[in-house]
Amino acid sequence: MRPLRFIALVVLSTVIGCGLTIGYRWYDYVANAASPYDEIGIDINSRLPEPLRAWGCSRLKERFARAIPPYGCSDASGRAWR
Repeated sequence: MRPLRFIALVVLSTVIGCGLTIGYRWYDYVANAASPYDEIGIDINSRLPEPLRAWGCSRLKERFARAIPPYGCSDASGRAWR
């Protein structure tokens, strides 16, 4: 295998691995977290594109409707769900 092809394969594998790890961690947060205030989950969710963030926030709202929404899922006041 040529060195450039090998390096490209390693980089691609690393990017895919990181994407799968972060994606799983985010899904685990919105679907199974014991609390909506998990720092890593909030950070991932708040940085996602709007359609994914909206889906994640709706899942969290279903599960934690009475809680104050985490960053990224609140309205302008910060006290109500979007």
